[in-house]
Amino acid sequence: MKRCHWVNENNPLYVKYHDEEWCKPSHEDNYLFEMLMLESFQAGLSWECILNKRENFKVAFDNFDYHKIANYNENKIKELLENTGIIRNKLKIAASINNAKVFMTIQKEFTSFDNYIWSFTNNKIIKNESEVPIPSSPLSDEISKDLKKRGMKFVGTTIIYSYLQAIGIINDHEKDCDMS
Repeated sequence: MKRCHWVNENNPLYVKYHDEEWCKPSHEDNYLFEMLMLESFQAGLSWECILNKRENFKVAFDNFDYHKIANYNENKIKELLENTGIIRNKLKIAASINNAKVFMTIQKEFTSFDNYIWSFTNNKIIKNESEVPIPSSPLSDEISKDLKKRGMKFVGTTIIYSYLQAIGIINDHEKDCDMS
């Protein structure tokens, strides 16, 4: 199988993510939150690093249950900061708690986060036709700006562009990739 050039073929987690998740449209709020949280933890790191720790994140963050995460207290934050299986960054942990609260506020306004995030493209998938990988777009700029205005943290345009790829709003598979 021909895959995008960036896939580390020696890492089964990476291959599986590329083949089964990346750029596949998702409309399930729990998954949308999981990807948003993981993408925010990726800031300054590689996606492969995050994927390798994904199961640890899942356990540490209560299966990415944003209702529980929104209510984390100082004891839980301390526990997370001591967990060597995840990225132990106090600002990113605090952002996850904050973002869970904002996520639920957006859900209330739009009846689901899915309705909110897909409204930026009128429920259409954007196929990137660029030959060169790009780190952001006018769409990621717009969504990043809106999420920041709503109070989210670690949602810069590059993180949001990666997020839009992860949840399938942007299809960035390379032209010679069998998944494109």
